[in-house]
Amino acid sequence: MFATETYVQRRAELMRRLGTGLVLLPGNTESPVNFADNTYPFRQDSTFLYYFGLDQPDLAAVLDVDTGTATVFGDELTIDHIVWMGNLPTVAERAAQAGVAVTRPLNQMAGTVSSAVAAGRPVHYLPPYRAENVQRLSELLDTAPGALAEGVSVPLIQAVVDMRAVKTDEEIAELDRAASVSVDMHVAAMAMARPGLYEYEIAAEVERVAQAAGCRLAFSVIATVRGEILHNHHHGNILKSGDLFLLDAGAESPLRYAGDLSSTFPVDPVFTDRQKVMYDLSLAAHAAAVDTVTPGVPNRDVHFAAARTIVEGMQDLGLMKGNVEAALQAGAHALFFPCGVGHMMGLDVHDMEDLGEKYVGYEGRPKSPLFGLKSLRLARPLLPGFVLTVEPGIYFIPQLIDLWRSEGRFPDFLVWDEIDKWRDFGGIRNEEDYLVTESGKRLLGKKKPLTVAEVEAVRAG
Repeated sequence: MFATETYVQRRAELMRRLGTGLVLLPGNTESPVNFADNTYPFRQDSTFLYYFGLDQPDLAAVLDVDTGTATVFGDELTIDHIVWMGNLPTVAERAAQAGVAVTRPLNQMAGTVSSAVAAGRPVHYLPPYRAENVQRLSELLDTAPGALAEGVSVPLIQAVVDMRAVKTDEEIAELDRAASVSVDMHVAAMAMARPGLYEYEIAAEVERVAQAAGCRLAFSVIATVRGEILHNHHHGNILKSGDLFLLDAGAESPLRYAGDLSSTFPVDPVFTDRQKVMYDLSLAAHAAAVDTVTPGVPNRDVHFAAARTIVEGMQDLGLMKGNVEAALQAGAHALFFPCGVGHMMGLDVHDMEDLGEKYVGYEGRPKSPLFGLKSLRLARPLLPGFVLTVEPGIYFIPQLIDLWRSEGRFPDFLVWDEIDKWRDFGGIRNEEDYLVTESGKRLLGKKKPLTVAEVEAVRAG
């Protein structure tokens, strides 16, 4: 945990922003894999962590905005729990670490909420993303699960987003740590890869490096020779000479702050000439995006800086033609770059995505429905203290190529016969994590091997 005062100040600021009402912040419970005592690794709700720092299951909290008080709800361990888990701190002892003096059993939370509802007070809650909390809120508010979305508090969402989006120095230190461990994970994979290995062998080594550093995975590892599949969690392929290997993996620090990096490297000791051409183009797009990251600049502009570089490069290679800006506005570049340039990062690897991209990345405005652009998670102007990923990519997705070609899409911009020569190339992305500063940006963590020469140096051992 951070210092007690950190959580006291965060809660006070949240209540100041809301002005009145009751705030419900249910923590997460254990989630069974296949029976009650065999659970997935516990992960606390990030907003609960942000305001209370208590990383244990079966806790909930209420903020009474009108009185300025906080209550933590939870049940004490029985002797049966203690036999299996040891004599852990009491709920009161845990709450005191977060600066909360009042604790009550979980079954008393219903009375607190019902009293507020009966008095006509606003009850603020965030969109629940776990079935257990859907059920809990449904019971507390006497509302059908399907109707909970109607009562979600937009003022609470906006207040939480505004606070969590701007990282403090202590948060940045955690993010630096997570990013540096993530670099170690990627370097280990680069050094290990060779023909004949299975993808899962590299995925296992990546997780070992994270755990050896006192961290765990921030998300499920993507470790694949099928880089054109953007979120490919299958690890059953054998690495072969001539393949490119794409790794997307990050560490989560002990305080649950995330790192998120991607690397692409050859299974052979060096890139082929063909691989190098497309890899260098992806790096040029990455550099263009990084150069654009500046306070006040919309991240949408960062996205289009990368996309513009990709279009210009594809024109140089003969795969695209026509007016660059017209191609961008039409979305023709999304054949090769069908996703966004990056996303916010913090206590979540896609920070606050459970609160809705409309609020996190678009300040409440609707997203574009255009293919490719609709996958841009962050478009708003960047502010000092924002932490974001920069990860433009180039992907040759055979099914997408065939679909667009059969539909006759973008004949003024796409050169299908040349594109078809690359259809089995795969995918490339390189991802880094950046802090937006008052004067520009700063790379989080230590530097990851990025250029052809840097990657080949690691591959050579």
